[in-house]
Amino acid sequence: MAYTTIQIDETTRARLSELKSSFRETYDELLNALLDLVPQGDDEGEYSKEFRVSLLRGLSDIRHNRAYSSEDVRKQLGIKQ
Repeated sequence: MAYTTIQIDETTRARLSELKSSFRETYDELLNALLDLVPQGDDEGEYSKEFRVSLLRGLSDIRHNRAYSSEDVRKQLGIKQ
């Protein structure tokens, strides 16, 4: 197996370490388990790479309160239900 070095912040490494299921689990195994959580598609077919990336970014935006609810958008636009 070929290995490479990646640069990550110490905080990121600590967060990853907390997710390891055991001391012996490698970061490669952990990262692959996390990548397996990315949806590959649905009943209508495979998602494109671009769609999967935008889906993850969107979920991250929601988690970090960087998104607006449809109710907030309606209020900003003055649209009544």
